[in-house]
Amino acid sequence: MNFRETACGSAHATVLARIAAARHAAGRAVDVRLLAVSKTQPASAIRTLHAEGQHAFGENYVQEALAKQADLADLALEWHLIGPLQSNKCREVAERFDWLQTLDRAKLVDLLARHRPAGRAPLNVLVQVNIDDEASKSGCTPGEIDALADRIAAQPALRLRGLMAIPAPSPDDTIRRVAFARMRALFDALRAKHVDVDTLSMGMSDDLELAIAEGATMVRVGTALFGARS
Repeated sequence: MNFRETACGSAHATVLARIAAARHAAGRAVDVRLLAVSKTQPASAIRTLHAEGQHAFGENYVQEALAKQADLADLALEWHLIGPLQSNKCREVAERFDWLQTLDRAKLVDLLARHRPAGRAPLNVLVQVNIDDEASKSGCTPGEIDALADRIAAQPALRLRGLMAIPAPSPDDTIRRVAFARMRALFDALRAKHVDVDTLSMGMSDDLELAIAEGATMVRVGTALFGARS
């Protein structure tokens, strides 16, 4: 076991403590789930973190994730795709993942539903919102959420769970917090129309406290768990 793998355990406990403290500070009764962002990390690091009680892992690239799934087939893991999805990867995502957090256009909905195996539970889906209208990021506009959500909810092979966003980076916490608050408002509006919606995925290593204060139910953490990517 190398140093990074040894460090994962204590880092995991530290991140969980941060989440708990943020929930307490915000007076949040709802649980906040930790998604470990394991892109570029070896399967051995995932195995170590799993031994510490972490079961949900997020990957950005389908092929990288499939290789890790093969290496870790003996573990009961929950796999999330958190990177942009190309239509030619829909079959693999539908067949091999538990969650897709980055659905941003209608074309993907029918493809995912068509390829989800009949024997598996519905694929959990989040609509990705480009909350700060960044040209470099994927995601739908706030005005496109309802149509996408309705289309997902109409597919028995898919389960609409909520929204996901990656606000624009900023050294100003106030600016980031405003973006998180806007996402919370969109989430509440969606939940009013779709009562089973329960997940607002936002916040990462450096701003998870801000995200939780504004209503995140899931935070996506990589650097604080695994260290900076080389």
